[in-house]
Amino acid sequence: MKIDFANLQYQYQLYKDEIDKAIHNVLDKSNYIMGDEVNKFEINLEKFTDTKYAISCSSGTDALILAMMALDIKPDDEIITTPFTFIATAETIALVGAKPVFVDIDEKTYNIDVDKIEDKITSKTKAIMPVSLYGQPANMDKIQEIADKYNLKVIIDGAQSFGATFNGISDSNLGDISTTSFFPAKPLGCFGDGGAVFTNSEELATKIKQLRVHGQDKRYHHKYIGIGGRMDTIQCAIIDVKLKYYKKDLALRQEVASKYSKKLQNRDLVLPFIDSRATSAFAQYSIRVQNRDEVQAKLKGVGIPSAVHYPMPLHLQECFEYLGYKKGDFPISEMISREIMSLPMNPYLSDNEINFICNTI
Repeated sequence: MKIDFANLQYQYQLYKDEIDKAIHNVLDKSNYIMGDEVNKFEINLEKFTDTKYAISCSSGTDALILAMMALDIKPDDEIITTPFTFIATAETIALVGAKPVFVDIDEKTYNIDVDKIEDKITSKTKAIMPVSLYGQPANMDKIQEIADKYNLKVIIDGAQSFGATFNGISDSNLGDISTTSFFPAKPLGCFGDGGAVFTNSEELATKIKQLRVHGQDKRYHHKYIGIGGRMDTIQCAIIDVKLKYYKKDLALRQEVASKYSKKLQNRDLVLPFIDSRATSAFAQYSIRVQNRDEVQAKLKGVGIPSAVHYPMPLHLQECFEYLGYKKGDFPISEMISREIMSLPMNPYLSDNEINFICNTI
């Protein structure tokens, strides 16, 4: 049996006629930048997430940059975040000149440990950037409480969690600004790079829209230093089709995760833990094993792909040596990085495939 990790081709075939039509509509009009499909997609994002403003952009990485630029994050400002995440989280903080300040993760959810945040707050702290890792939002009740207490902003890195909720609220609708990614392998992915920024502040939304077009408030008049951060019209057209079916696909992802957990319970491994207040988009279904290399090799030998998200915490990455962290500073992140591995996860895994994967493990 040969199993596809993300099964993007199958999904394309499901919606092929509508997607092809949407692409050709853009081609016929040849309006490839900021065409009508961009605004249409943003309106549908607002409806889906119940946020007042959704601003599409060129990637999940640029979404974070736009969020920090909109909040006037400056050099030497500090932003508290997690070292157990994709590098874009902390990379973007560094790119705007600020300092990433890491806090270890919770051993069960793998999200930032909210009980360790306050110890890292200084006079330079301007924001907290929680990551909704593997699709599950962090403890937003406690994070917002801390932010309110210290007058800090909250920027959610929701690159993996579009459609997830905390206390019944979309994580796109939490914090001061929430961001997401539409990278093809994400739960809702386009056919290239793309992302979005969400906020309920009209002031921030207006500024973000200007920042993504080089800071323009009108053509060739630049109010801010900005970036070229637009999402292509074709990508908006494609993903707008997929958004129509996303609730169904999201439910199927959660069903696949439930089947995995049922089949793998009582084994010598650690399964995903979902907070009772949260739902997960299950960007990944990640388990922990002691003998990861051996397990991955045996899975590969029978046609089962796997991945490691993530093998090295950010505080140990060469590019962040200047921050002065060392091995042992964040022991939970380091332990999880040695044990974590992700199994195939997409809405279209069959029962036969799930059974084969679980029996092999």
